[in-house]
Amino acid sequence: MDSRTVRHSVSEEAFAEKRRQMVLRQLRQRGIRDERTLAAMGEVRRDLFVPPTYRELSYADQPLPISGGQTISQPYTVAFMCEALQLTGHEKVLEVGTGSGYGAAVLSRLAREVHSVERVPELARESQTTLSQLGYENVHVHLANGSLGLPAEAPFNAIIVTAAAEKLPPSYLDQLCEGGRILVPIGPHRSSQELCRFTRCQGQLRQERLGGFCFVPLVTA
Repeated sequence: MDSRTVRHSVSEEAFAEKRRQMVLRQLRQRGIRDERTLAAMGEVRRDLFVPPTYRELSYADQPLPISGGQTISQPYTVAFMCEALQLTGHEKVLEVGTGSGYGAAVLSRLAREVHSVERVPELARESQTTLSQLGYENVHVHLANGSLGLPAEAPFNAIIVTAAAEKLPPSYLDQLCEGGRILVPIGPHRSSQELCRFTRCQGQLRQERLGGFCFVPLVTA
């Protein structure tokens, strides 16, 4: 084993320990209780979804810059949203806003199939390459306008939106199964956004408010 191999191995071990501490201190101690979500967050290597410049900060409690002028959400936000979807493993999920692909990778461990929509071509290409290379075969990245959902693959059991809308886009409701859930930040400004869960039940839509978060705006054009 040469020195390069040794350094690579040590780095992986260091990241693995940071990931364990992230799950314990940032997630479990802050109220994330779903064991499947915690296990997924402990498995997926966030350090492989951030640019090399920020890799040492991969497991810090903060968002990080990625390509296209976008960011990868802080681990707690990803875990909170995944837990709020209440996935059991059989679902077909639509993710709006692929970004680096990290959220889709976590979702892939919680659902049967994940379709993720990204409007920035550079991010769509990079995330699909990363996900494919890492073996996330049940994730499919689509270059499209996320505010329109993904009609060709509908219906979905769950829809998760990683950008804030001023109101719930009708396209999401049209593409949601009976009993399905939509998780989306609602609010015109970052200071007034609230994460909402909409559940479709017997033709009615039930809304729950899950607390304040801060997301980039959902681009509709």
